[in-house]
Amino acid sequence: MNGTTPAPLDPGARGWALLTTALALLPLLLQLPGMLAGVFAAAALLVAALSWRRLVPLPLRLLLVATMLAAIYWQMGASPGRDTGCALLAAMLAIKSSELRTLRDARSLLGFALFAPFAAFLLDQGPLTLLLALAAVACALLGLQRLADAETGTAPQPLGFELRTVGRLLAVALPLALSAFWLLPRLPTPLWGIPERSVGQPGLSDTMAPGQWLDLMADDSPALRVQFAGAAPAPEQRYWRGPVLTRFDGRTWTRLESQRRSVPPPVVAAPAQWDYQIEYEPTERRELVALDLPLAAPADTWLDADYTLVSTRPLTALTRWRLRSAPPARFQPELPPALRRQALQLPDGFNPRTLALARRWRQDAGDDDAAIVQRAMQWIGRDFSYTLSTPLPGRHGADEFLFDWKAGFCEHFSSAFVVLMRGAGIPARVVTGYAGGTRNRYGGYWLVRRMDAHAWAEVWLPRRGWTRADPTAAVAPERIRDTLEDRLARGDTAGGGLDMGTRWLQIAQVGDWLRRNWNGMVLSFDARRQQQLLRSFGIERLQPAQLAGLFAAFALVAIGAMAWLLARGERERDPLLRAWRRLDRRYARLGLGRQPHEPAEVWAERVEASHPGSGLAMLSRRFSDARYAGASSDLASLLRDLHRHRPQPGVRTGART
Repeated sequence: MNGTTPAPLDPGARGWALLTTALALLPLLLQLPGMLAGVFAAAALLVAALSWRRLVPLPLRLLLVATMLAAIYWQMGASPGRDTGCALLAAMLAIKSSELRTLRDARSLLGFALFAPFAAFLLDQGPLTLLLALAAVACALLGLQRLADAETGTAPQPLGFELRTVGRLLAVALPLALSAFWLLPRLPTPLWGIPERSVGQPGLSDTMAPGQWLDLMADDSPALRVQFAGAAPAPEQRYWRGPVLTRFDGRTWTRLESQRRSVPPPVVAAPAQWDYQIEYEPTERRELVALDLPLAAPADTWLDADYTLVSTRPLTALTRWRLRSAPPARFQPELPPALRRQALQLPDGFNPRTLALARRWRQDAGDDDAAIVQRAMQWIGRDFSYTLSTPLPGRHGADEFLFDWKAGFCEHFSSAFVVLMRGAGIPARVVTGYAGGTRNRYGGYWLVRRMDAHAWAEVWLPRRGWTRADPTAAVAPERIRDTLEDRLARGDTAGGGLDMGTRWLQIAQVGDWLRRNWNGMVLSFDARRQQQLLRSFGIERLQPAQLAGLFAAFALVAIGAMAWLLARGERERDPLLRAWRRLDRRYARLGLGRQPHEPAEVWAERVEASHPGSGLAMLSRRFSDARYAGASSDLASLLRDLHRHRPQPGVRTGART
């Protein structure tokens, strides 16, 4: 140890360190649950305020740590994952400023803070996260410059000058970064697995219980985007099929394990077919959706016996899938006995009123299953209403919904309908997925949001097989079609005017169109697209060795340009010397430039002797006094005069001597 006292931290440098920490923490907080983000932000503000003049007491720091750890456990549990790790990082960064006493502490805080925006990329790779991360990096560079000035005792440069310096640093690094993004060989699969998220992403599950979907149906974030190669299906055909739920325990619907790996049954497709591409947002699960029904499974997926599309890997990133679908004319017209038993299974001791009604309807209809289905749909359409405000059901959920509430949302309608059908002896099951979608008028694609999550029923009818029956659509067809966004997509606005809600929808559509382009250009740039980068130049496929060679060549050029620009910037850091050299270049264009061996005043005397009245002699004496004699009282006026000075019109051109 050398025994030197650490340099203290002045208020200006402290302010830059805290500002950088806040900017670095912001993109990470935006990706965490709202309650956690609020706790961490409050802790960061409290610690920054208390530690401005004095050290935060140890008991208070321990209390803050315990509070944040408890909040993380409450929101995420004890399971490790990306969310948990990022939340712990945010918690540590929130109280890190309590140790901010010296310049060394400030440098440590700046370096530690830069982990936060990079951790945010584990949770989101959108353009907003990138812009916030760049702002944090730029602020960190400014902060490091201020810390260097404080350590050397140098007066800080004007903020505009420092911003230009940081901008040049980022600009010279940009070519190398772009070279790495476009040309550094990519692996087709990750080298190591990314831990799963502790907080599940909103998406379809392979279970359905009362009230489970309320959060999902209030989430208007994108679930998938669809581009049709031709005409889009009619609204009543836009059902995006996901997990099929057959087993029922009286409260929760789940999938049949026997159906997951079984061969899909035969389907006779209707003449109408649709060719489309789906961009599916990450959900951390394997279940995909497809327009009902998919004709085949694309690569890296399979169709189970319920015609649910399943990915071979968890969907941890944006994925694209090319599919063909057609409505079924006949779907599994021969029902296996084991599946029939499962599709009629009802637990004992549940919903006696529903079962009694089903038996009565069966007596009235005889063997006409279609008549029972039609009767149920007419009853629901006549007497029921759609609402998200429903109490949680008790033991007899179907009875309460059908005879007491007569109001609910798709979970209630589909579940009670299937129980009623099974009670009447009709095989039935619940199908989950999404319904509808809004056409983006700017991009020509369809957006399906998480709030479009839907559950409907399938009943098995003789000679037709599985047939879709959507009791929710019988009550609330606006859940499937004819929404305000649909009218906006068609340009159908009342009176030709746009109210604030419609204008906001227009802005939202533009924002989603920009996000889709970002997804296509950046997030979807994988190993396959990289290898096809030069296809337009006749090179069908770039091998990894060729990509590495191109990257090395571009990297050498970029590093050389960076070194030259940085050296030039170092040479011209002094604004006075930079202005003097620009003046020299103006005279050099007339053949009167300064020789390398000439002092400033000798050069000016040479120009003045041959061309009196140039005014250069007086300017050179002022420059020499300011540069070498420390006479800087009129530095601002000298810089202004150097920038404004031009060779006089009477000066003749000639060769350098």
